[in-house]
Amino acid sequence: MTIERTFSILKPDATRRNIIGKINAKIEAAGLRIIAQKRLQLSLAQAQAFYAVHAERAFFGELCQFMISGPVVVQTLEGDDAVAKYRDIMGATNPANAKEGTIRQEFAESIEANSVHGSDSLENAAKEIAFFFSNLEIVS
Repeated sequence: MTIERTFSILKPDATRRNIIGKINAKIEAAGLRIIAQKRLQLSLAQAQAFYAVHAERAFFGELCQFMISGPVVVQTLEGDDAVAKYRDIMGATNPANAKEGTIRQEFAESIEANSVHGSDSLENAAKEIAFFFSNLEIVS
């Protein structure tokens, strides 16, 4: 196994319902370490820049509006095969298809308000981490 870093966002639906601790407990129970974390309110420009890869998709505007609807918690996670491990514990994007015990199966309200975002590759993890964190903010 390889120690990797991945990126996570706990979305506005999770912060609104005050379930950050429950989600963090699942992350840590899976063997991932939270090595950077901060709560912030995204601006529309930040949301659009972060999700620019989806700019041509029909859901882009709604996604950005949702992501600025309340505070989020951004995180850098570290552990063995962190990208794949976090994707496993997040569960399917559509909570109706998420496996029992995953974050989205337990906490998501809908396909949009699905509580968490996670990087889909090491390359994207590096970009997403750098979008929100300086090296000084990441403590391994």
